[in-house]
Amino acid sequence: MSKRKAVFVVDDDPGMLRGLKRLLREYGFNAVLFDSAEAFQSEANLEDAFCIVLDVNLQDSSGIDLRQQLKSRGISVPVIFITGNDSEATRAAALESGCSAYLTKPFPAQSLIDPIEKASASLS
Repeated sequence: MSKRKAVFVVDDDPGMLRGLKRLLREYGFNAVLFDSAEAFQSEANLEDAFCIVLDVNLQDSSGIDLRQQLKSRGISVPVIFITGNDSEATRAAALESGCSAYLTKPFPAQSLIDPIEKASASLS
């Protein structure tokens, strides 16, 4: 994988961010971490991302709203939603936004790695 391409992770839980960074590193992926939607919007250089792991419920925003904003700007980086608060309405909204995967915390590592590997394969 190119070193300049990374998985961007947006989650307001510091423990989840650390765990995902370790997991992604174990599978050979570089992770860039953001602890809020605001940090992501102000600091993210999306040209460096091939995939975004995005928490649905952020303290300062909705991950689904953030995904919609990216789409409206013409940004088509694959998004994997993760959530600890699953509901039919949330799942439907996430899937309607065009996500690559929708995972409920806690989730098996491989259920996250599979869609990331698929997104990574599209870089070749």
